[in-house]
Amino acid sequence: MSLTTPKLHRWWLPWGLLALGLIITTFAYWPGLSGSFFFDDNPNIVDNKGVQPADASFASLLNAALSSPSSEFKRPLSSLSFAANYLLTGLDPYWMKLTNLVIHLLNGFLVFLLARALIELASRQSPENRPRSSYVAAVLTCGWMLLPINLTGVLYVVQRMESLANLFVLMGLIGYVTGRKCMLSDGDSPSPSSQHLSDWGGLGICAASIALFTLIGLLAKETAVMLPLYAFLIEWILFGFRKRPAAASQVVHPHDWRLISLYVIGLLAPLVVGLTWLLPGLLRPENWATRDFTLGTRLLSEARIVVDYIIWTLLPTPDALSFYHDNFVVSTGLWHPWTTLPCIVILAAMALLVPVLRQRWPLVSLGTALFLGAHLLTATVLPLELVYEHRNYFASFGLLLAMMPLLTTGMWRQAPQSTQSFILARSTALVMLMLLWTFETAVTAIAWGAPLSLAETLASRAPNSPRAEYELGRTYIICSHYDPRSPFTALAYAPLERAAALPHSSILPEQALIFMNARMHLPLKDTWWDSMIGKLKSRPAGVQDESSLGALTECARDHGCDLPPRRMIDAYLAALSHPNPSARLLSMYGDYAWNVLGDRALGEQMAEGAVNTAPNETAYRITLIRMLVALGQTSEAMHAYRQLALMNVGGRLDQELKNLLDTIEAHSPTISTTRS
Repeated sequence: MSLTTPKLHRWWLPWGLLALGLIITTFAYWPGLSGSFFFDDNPNIVDNKGVQPADASFASLLNAALSSPSSEFKRPLSSLSFAANYLLTGLDPYWMKLTNLVIHLLNGFLVFLLARALIELASRQSPENRPRSSYVAAVLTCGWMLLPINLTGVLYVVQRMESLANLFVLMGLIGYVTGRKCMLSDGDSPSPSSQHLSDWGGLGICAASIALFTLIGLLAKETAVMLPLYAFLIEWILFGFRKRPAAASQVVHPHDWRLISLYVIGLLAPLVVGLTWLLPGLLRPENWATRDFTLGTRLLSEARIVVDYIIWTLLPTPDALSFYHDNFVVSTGLWHPWTTLPCIVILAAMALLVPVLRQRWPLVSLGTALFLGAHLLTATVLPLELVYEHRNYFASFGLLLAMMPLLTTGMWRQAPQSTQSFILARSTALVMLMLLWTFETAVTAIAWGAPLSLAETLASRAPNSPRAEYELGRTYIICSHYDPRSPFTALAYAPLERAAALPHSSILPEQALIFMNARMHLPLKDTWWDSMIGKLKSRPAGVQDESSLGALTECARDHGCDLPPRRMIDAYLAALSHPNPSARLLSMYGDYAWNVLGDRALGEQMAEGAVNTAPNETAYRITLIRMLVALGQTSEAMHAYRQLALMNVGGRLDQELKNLLDTIEAHSPTISTTRS
């Protein structure tokens, strides 16, 4: 049926289609809500006591806001949302995932509003096409909500950070487009004064939308910093920096220098400042020491990854969307692997097509630009991990914006009248894509509904991934309840030993094997210790390596594991043998020395080193103060206490400070006169 049929122009059809998409999305994701916490959910939520406040007091909420270990910027809005979930429903992943789903559906509604506005702008010279913009926007939104590549933004609890940040990005872009329409409209009154107010009012909406929603989005995740760039691309491709003509007879739309100034201040200046701040550190080799790639090999590799993202978004396969991509082969040259150079050429061609298609096919131009722009932050110079599917949460909108109108009819004023066969072919392709996306999202969501099914599914999708094999073995251990007679105990060894032997694996598999056998009082193999210590000697410890040592330390400290001290010391010394060890690693060794070895001098030394390495982390200072008091060094403890008190912003440390001062006074009554 042709899209020119009048029935499709009825106002209720796009809204009905959008409502249907929201319902289907909800049903597709529903089975996955019953799953458990997963991967980085543990350090950010499960093991992070900061987002588990005892009450809703200002101090507790402030402490929750500043508790995220994911970033130096702390992402306080995301952390507060986790804390709100905890206060309402406890540490229950179901309600946290349901909250994520609600955010995703809200984002879908905003995608509809934004897409409709952009499609209307692109077809501004073809009034007969405007009634169909809502229909195309609704189809695009349904597709976006059901894309399998966006699943981790919903069912992976910690990636609420990504979806929440993009909630404000979308709001900001909608506000910007609204403001620009206001600036270009003639207003309800023909008087110059009314038009002047409309013009400046629209400019104010544009500036406020960029500034306000960027700042709020940054409180959720740093990816919101891309909002000004997205607004700039929309302005350049669809609005052209035009301003309202001074006279009705004026044909040429002059450039609005106020908008150009807005982007110089809001985009160019921050970009220059940011690069000036970041580049000196990025050019230092030691900042890449914990990665198995350099700045150069990262840039080469990301060309292949971004092209993969396009395929994974539009034509996904289960093996591609495996969540774990730590087995990705890093590009070491233009032809190693051979796909590196072709992918660079593909991305260069896409970038060149943006200005070429700007006039004739503006939505293809804009969608391509938004996709490429969305990856400028995470796929260029920052030493982040190479591949993550959730990085396409906004970028996938750009791809669909470029593609979806091409699969519908009559959106291009330059195109000839489509034949019925061509219409049928496009409609069939659209329906097949929708069915593919819905099916894969639903199937994957079912796997996410139970920890064991998820671990087995992801391991089957990525058999050469150390993380996938480790997670499968770890899940078997959890299912065994540390019972040597459980069938899951025997199942755990094979995937863990396979993970340990895979290239570039962390010490997580060895740690899990040692931890499991120690908890069940079974023999510990020397090969596990040798492999773990050898890895720690060969490269600086990463976050996962530190977490592994921390887990073993905690188990030994709590008398849950009988671990040979000599082996643990060798492991720590191997990890500390590299330059500039992290504060976390120093603190963990201090914990082990103090509580397990009984070496208090070494424990204090490591705790002091942790404070010096990360002076803004209050937890290390609190630990050091307690150690100083236990050693009878109350004057030094009081000095450290006063330094900690200076960090008590908003009273978030009130209870900790009170407890510390009580402890200091109990060991040295003369200190009591210092209490205010």
